[in-house]
Amino acid sequence: MWKLIPVVFLQSVLLVACQVLQKIALMRAGDFAWNWRWFLRFFTDMYMVGSGLCFAATAFLWLYMLKRFPFSMVYPMLSLAYVLGMIAAMLFFHEQIPPVRWVGIALIIGGCILIAR
Repeated sequence: MWKLIPVVFLQSVLLVACQVLQKIALMRAGDFAWNWRWFLRFFTDMYMVGSGLCFAATAFLWLYMLKRFPFSMVYPMLSLAYVLGMIAAMLFFHEQIPPVRWVGIALIIGGCILIAR
């Protein structure tokens, strides 16, 4: 089942890219408002368009993984996105990560290794 790891990693990278692009689009959209102008500005922002493309690719990879691998392996492996998401939070948004979260990340990675065996 080690063939699953590169596909899950790619899917996780795309999922995190989707979320990062969404956050950037939200930051660029300004204060939220319940009006058409705000929604039009948000959904036509190139970062949001990029997020949608990443999401579509993620969805197709998910379908591929569901078809090719056992669900009991594929679904828990999605937690790799949490690991990459935290790294993205540090790199793109300069967030400080407390040590207890790093312990959690280590446990997630350990769990993924055990599931892949």
